[in-house]
Amino acid sequence: MLALAAPAAAEPASVLDVEAVPHLGTEGHADYARFLRQSTPRAFALSPSGAWGWAAAQPDLATTEARAIALCAQWVGEGGRDEGCRIYARDLAVVWPGREGAPPPAPARPVQGGPGWAVVPDGRFLWQGPRVARGAYVWAHGRAAGGQDSRGSQPQPHVRLFNNAGWDVLRFDRDPLLDETESAAGWLRGALRALRAQGYQRIVVGGQSRGAWNALQSLDEPGLVDGVVAIAPAAHGPRGSPAWGWAVAELREVLERARNRDARVAVATFEGDEYDPDPGARARLFHALTRRVKGLLFLDRPAGLAGHGGGSEPAFTQRYAPCLLDFIEGRPGQCG
Repeated sequence: MLALAAPAAAEPASVLDVEAVPHLGTEGHADYARFLRQSTPRAFALSPSGAWGWAAAQPDLATTEARAIALCAQWVGEGGRDEGCRIYARDLAVVWPGREGAPPPAPARPVQGGPGWAVVPDGRFLWQGPRVARGAYVWAHGRAAGGQDSRGSQPQPHVRLFNNAGWDVLRFDRDPLLDETESAAGWLRGALRALRAQGYQRIVVGGQSRGAWNALQSLDEPGLVDGVVAIAPAAHGPRGSPAWGWAVAELREVLERARNRDARVAVATFEGDEYDPDPGARARLFHALTRRVKGLLFLDRPAGLAGHGGGSEPAFTQRYAPCLLDFIEGRPGQCG
């Protein structure tokens, strides 16, 4: 009797492989690509009938999955066979039967740290390591006026596009009780040198508010970084703070200390930012930075986005994340 060969098992799928998602047409694959830009927890559900649904950033993974399945179930059976919805992708992994694939975890140990701070790989992002990654993106959180502890907070959604393009993502976490501006700038410079020593060919440091201010301070050392993404930079408190009297002058000092002529710098400011004492004066200072760096992308109070947290809005990610990536990587692009 002739033995029949067993059918070949399907290869594990990468969560980034849009075309590998079964049962979907062009519209479904386009929506899956949008799903890949979302923060975690996130889940993508689909049905053999061609229905799909996804959810992200719900209170926990179980709630996120339930929401994705519920959205998918709204379309199941319309014009086709009802075979039910199930989860295809969960966070960074594909869990669809026969196509299961999970990426290697990010290292658990900090790259560098000390009392009150650490630069640590973020396990909510795909990890490749210095020999394979296109570069390292270090994200620095803000310092809350109320003293809340922001350590462990997820980087803004635009960072996800860098990660999907092959950049490793790390967080610059600081204890709010020890997080003074100049101390943090020194900690960050040391960690960036350590990343360069590990073999990363390109390094970007980005941040929001005080984290963005520290990112701009890293420009004072030639070759330390290849790019900066400063979202609503600030270091002098909200409206009414006594430090506002010298906020513009100190920003001028930070920018005039920039000595990295090979760096690309992106800055975003927002209308109605309660941490911005003089938008016009600050805009002039940012424009003057073009003389000190390789390139400047200045998103000056874009329409439809407002407040100190404007960089976290979905509209910011949709409109500006692709051009931020193109700009930092040196490709021509247009911000819409």
